[in-house]
Amino acid sequence: MSDQPRDWDRELADIDRLMAKQGAAPSGGAVPAPASRGSPPAGPAGPVPVRRRSVALTWFWVALAVALALALVLWPYQKACGLQLIFYIGAAGVTLIVGFLGAVNSWTHRRGFAHILSLVVMLWAGIVAARESLPRVGYAKSARTWTCEAAPTAPAPAGQTVPQTAPQTAPPSQTAPPSQAAPPSPAAKP
Repeated sequence: MSDQPRDWDRELADIDRLMAKQGAAPSGGAVPAPASRGSPPAGPAGPVPVRRRSVALTWFWVALAVALALALVLWPYQKACGLQLIFYIGAAGVTLIVGFLGAVNSWTHRRGFAHILSLVVMLWAGIVAARESLPRVGYAKSARTWTCEAAPTAPAPAGQTVPQTAPQTAPPSQTAPPSQAAPPSPAAKP
């Protein structure tokens, strides 16, 4: 601090001069801060008018989220394992993100029904993703795998034969014993 005393009369005169430039003092009794050059004058504080574009954008995000949530219900592909499972969980994640965008946008533009729809979509997408992923990470009682079990397609090593089972046409009790040969058919004569 400096050793010189403050000149209160001069400082109060400066404040009075600033108040005279800006107009009347606010009713709250507080002294407004001086405005800097180039700043726009403060307008009346009131509700901001809602533009049509913001409402349309809000409903776009919400409608897209609802459509994606319905697509999860009507998913036409198998989702038990493999790449199709990854796509399904990815679609649930995209639905969750679009639902979040709809929720943020509807909250910003004060659309209550749109906000509730977005929250329901987010809840649904989270349930779907959890239903498919929790059994695969060991959280649920029934364990599932991420990958599909593929049938072995490797050829047998040289010299070994793979036994093949022939389909049975009759039950074993009705077949003839192997010692009896079937009579030749008349069409099979040379």
